[in-house]
Amino acid sequence: MKIYLVGPLFTAAERKFNRRLRDFLVGFGHEVWLPQGHEPRNRSARDIFLADVQGLDASDIVVANMDGPDPDSGTCWECGYAYRKMPIVVYRTDFRKAGDADNAPPYNLMLPESADEVVDASQDFDDMQAVAAKINDALVKIHRRRVSTV
Repeated sequence: MKIYLVGPLFTAAERKFNRRLRDFLVGFGHEVWLPQGHEPRNRSARDIFLADVQGLDASDIVVANMDGPDPDSGTCWECGYAYRKMPIVVYRTDFRKAGDADNAPPYNLMLPESADEVVDASQDFDDMQAVAAKINDALVKIHRRRVSTV
């Protein structure tokens, strides 16, 4: 499966997390397109945008990080762009809760409701291999559903 792996990429920690997750997913046999590898800072905003859209269009599935009190706006846009085109897996390693209701998602409901799989990895936030394994399990579920409907 060719994955468009998206999430915040603006700090050294975020970029390192993204690379490590990519490496685990590649180890599971997936091809991964990671935007930060295609967005050199010396390119124009338009060029970065077009490269990301091209990466999305060339992918089979989106895997999106929903960490933070309000998930990254670019990540949310990419999920919206992909919604009617390909499956989406959203995941969260952030253990913080938001809102008053226990059953409410900790981020905007449009994101988990538009996803084909929602991965709660908040108990595994310090174990990258466990996070990647949970995401891979979601990818396998989606693949099985797609194969069984063909």
